[in-house]
Amino acid sequence: MFVPVVDQNNRPLMPTTSSRAKRWIKSGKATPFFKKGVFCVRLNQEPSNRNTQPVAVGIDPGSKREGYTVKSRFATYLNIQTHAVDWVKDHVEVRRNMRRARRFRNTPCRQNRKNRLVNKQKLPPSTKARWQWKLRICKWLTLMFPISTFVVEDIKAKTWKSAKKWNVMFSPLEVGKKWFYSELEQIASLETKTGNDTCEMRQNLGLKKSKNKLSSKFDAHCVDSWVLANWFVGGHNAPDNTKLVEIVPLEFHRRQLHRLQHSAGHIRSRYGGTISAGLKRGSLIKHPKFGFCYVGGWQESPTKKDPNRKTISLHSLETGKRLTQNAIPIDCSFKSYGSWRTTAVKTA
Repeated sequence: MFVPVVDQNNRPLMPTTSSRAKRWIKSGKATPFFKKGVFCVRLNQEPSNRNTQPVAVGIDPGSKREGYTVKSRFATYLNIQTHAVDWVKDHVEVRRNMRRARRFRNTPCRQNRKNRLVNKQKLPPSTKARWQWKLRICKWLTLMFPISTFVVEDIKAKTWKSAKKWNVMFSPLEVGKKWFYSELEQIASLETKTGNDTCEMRQNLGLKKSKNKLSSKFDAHCVDSWVLANWFVGGHNAPDNTKLVEIVPLEFHRRQLHRLQHSAGHIRSRYGGTISAGLKRGSLIKHPKFGFCYVGGWQESPTKKDPNRKTISLHSLETGKRLTQNAIPIDCSFKSYGSWRTTAVKTA
């Protein structure tokens, strides 16, 4: 198991082994910290050398799950499987329905603006959110590893064979993919491989890919990302590290004036937002009873002694399930901000 290393200015260096990292921490040479759920060390002195090896990141995009592998010629440092952001389309539909409902009411409203997006290239909200999520993961990895190259499996949209202009210019998948590639090229060099190339490389190494795309196993998606990274840096004929880290993005809701349906007594309570009683939602905290968890929503819980009392809900880092709805913010010890939850998958 390897541990990411950064210098005093948080610039990434070559990873080290866990045993060496423990010796550094014990002797005071390094300070431990977590980077969005991944254990890292920060050197407290100038490193002995700053030489780095070529480090590649293999990326296997998907509609539900995605695979990322950070690898050099000598070792596989990290395998990540992420859940795709697939709820934006439904949120946009709800927002559109709410806007249409307001137009039917006999209330004063502003005049409609002109369409400012005519003859302009733009990404649909759902497509943009998907590719922005991939870019966030890549930028997060560059903060821990000295990445030199991204190797991406080039996916294509399945549309009409006769509609060549649609496939090249108007397909949301093609437009989002090109935007993602242009952003990656600003960070490091980019290499692309087709799905057939990835399949051929995987078969040449004697590796098999699982048909269960939703499973949290190495052979579901990370086997392809590992093959892509290994194609560029080389060094192995079989995966040397199949340990997996699963990342699930947290779903936040835009602040609304009230819920769509009123509760008992014809009361429409507030809904949405990213602040819960002074704490940002998704933040990692430590509770005396539930331990490490993250912050969810909040509610008003007035008492005779404190009529303005507010409580927050806490959620499990492993499953995302709500642990309690009545946690007091004073009892929570803030650790770090977060917009996703990270879990180390146990291998059988």
